[in-house]
Amino acid sequence: LVFTSIALAVMVLVWVERKVTAAIQLRYGPMRTGKWGLAQTLADTLKLILKEDIVPKKADRMLFLFAPIIVFIPAYLTYLVLPVSPDLITRDLNIGLFYFLAIPSISALGLLMAGWGSNSKYPLIGGIRSAAQMVSYEIPRALSLLGIIMLAGTLSMTKLVELQNPYWFILLQPLGFIIFFISSLAEINRIPFDIPVAESELVQGYFTEYSGIRFAIFQMAEYAHMVGVSLFLALIFLGGWHGPFLPSGVWLFLKTFFFILIFMWVGWTFPRFKAEQLMRICWKMLIPLALFNIAFTGILMIVISNIVRT
Repeated sequence: LVFTSIALAVMVLVWVERKVTAAIQLRYGPMRTGKWGLAQTLADTLKLILKEDIVPKKADRMLFLFAPIIVFIPAYLTYLVLPVSPDLITRDLNIGLFYFLAIPSISALGLLMAGWGSNSKYPLIGGIRSAAQMVSYEIPRALSLLGIIMLAGTLSMTKLVELQNPYWFILLQPLGFIIFFISSLAEINRIPFDIPVAESELVQGYFTEYSGIRFAIFQMAEYAHMVGVSLFLALIFLGGWHGPFLPSGVWLFLKTFFFILIFMWVGWTFPRFKAEQLMRICWKMLIPLALFNIAFTGILMIVISNIVRT
């Protein structure tokens, strides 16, 4: 059920992004294949499935073939702990928040495998960039959520959502939200942090040599990551399914789709950073800000507890 939902969501979101991009750049986007171009993504998917799966002659065949799977599986497994409603969650782990942060990091191994296994210069550079990028953004990404953990006293995703009634964590942790959002752009390799796949420098980066269905798996993993991060942001910072008037499922869908549109808007508005600029932002800006947010949250909690006691 989860896999089918992800596959359908990816097909729809590819069309949505092409339309959003076209609107930003004053173009039409897909408009001929089906009503409003709705069948264009389906046609592209069938084309990729039918294309020949080419393996370069001098590639490391095992690494080359398994890399797309290693990239996609972590994106798929992150949905294990994301609740859709109070009663609909695959596994409500007591360390669900840490699980969500840890599992996507495995995909960097798949990107490195794709770059090395291709035995080509551009994919290798893209794979190395992905590993260097992971070292940079993972630290502020994890630190940005410690303030919420301090306030909530739990790592369960369901309990974190329930605690946001009526006050959302974005109101209590605005700095943590900004840090997590910027780090998540690097996590899912979206512009302005799509350095491992910079087409102006590396053709397509780590998956330059891929074709057919394996190329499609890389694209599917990227969109699955984006949907998962958007759902996580809606759950942790915007109160999840909480909201007035509308059903809970509608609120969660609207909040998740809002973040998806923000990711798309940012991706087609801002220029790409260079690798050293990304590392400078992470190490010299985001990490100090995240540590400041943790210290400020702790001091504020102590002050409030003292006031309550007196």
